[in-house]
Amino acid sequence: APFLLGLLTNELPLPGPADGATPPPARAGYAHFLNVQGRTLYDVLVYRLPECDCSEVPAFLLECDRAVLGALQTHLGLYKIRRKVIVEPCPELCVWSVLPCTPVEAYGAAPLREPAKRTTILARDPRTGCMGWRLLTQDKGLALVSSGQLGDLRDYHRHRYQHGVPEGVHDLPPGVALPLESNLAFMNGVSFSKGCYIGQELTARTHHMGVIRKRLFPVRLSGPLPAGGITPGSLVLTESGQAAGKYRAGQGDVGLALLRSEKIKGPLHIRTSESGRVALTASVPDWWPTAK
Repeated sequence: APFLLGLLTNELPLPGPADGATPPPARAGYAHFLNVQGRTLYDVLVYRLPECDCSEVPAFLLECDRAVLGALQTHLGLYKIRRKVIVEPCPELCVWSVLPCTPVEAYGAAPLREPAKRTTILARDPRTGCMGWRLLTQDKGLALVSSGQLGDLRDYHRHRYQHGVPEGVHDLPPGVALPLESNLAFMNGVSFSKGCYIGQELTARTHHMGVIRKRLFPVRLSGPLPAGGITPGSLVLTESGQAAGKYRAGQGDVGLALLRSEKIKGPLHIRTSESGRVALTASVPDWWPTAK
């Protein structure tokens, strides 16, 4: 725990109360690893694993973008000096997202009344209720969730883009994205009262100044889209041609853009390489705090 606390933006998840006969369930938390300049390197979901034996050392499981698995292991290794910490991948686990069909279901009971025997973790997605639950297990197949419909990865990404939830290196470019501009505080991913961690100074200063002029907003595109989609980093312009921000990433006609908050209500557009114009409409997710 002390090792991870010195690297992550958030406190670590703690297990819930045990009934004495079974180990406490794992709980999930969300956090970023930052560089010394206070910019995001990797976003992770952190799970506290149940301790089956009081003599066992507490263990944590980190869920990350598959593309940075090796880089994250290297990053952890750099700070492991003289610490009795073991870092190893868990390739046997599959990650499932159990998404709610309605807003009411988002805050309802867990979808698995009796988890499969080999289920390792079932926890609410700590970022926001509209992202449902995370299920990490060695089992495969729809039978895990009663009355569930099996989707694919595109369904998942479209769902989170529609709700303005960034994830992975495409949405949060390592060494580029700033955590508070990426709505880390809205997603319960940062503690402003915990001890020091790498990159804390800039994050804390920005928070206490209370001025965050740009944020990642969910956007919807309309008009003829280029065959290859909108290029990440494309300028988002106002009707008069002033820069309002940059398109970050997306899927089809939905995505995320880093925009100046005062510019989101007016008409926005992106100029494409084919000399076309794609209209862009930004929105404020209903799960954000009312005071922005």
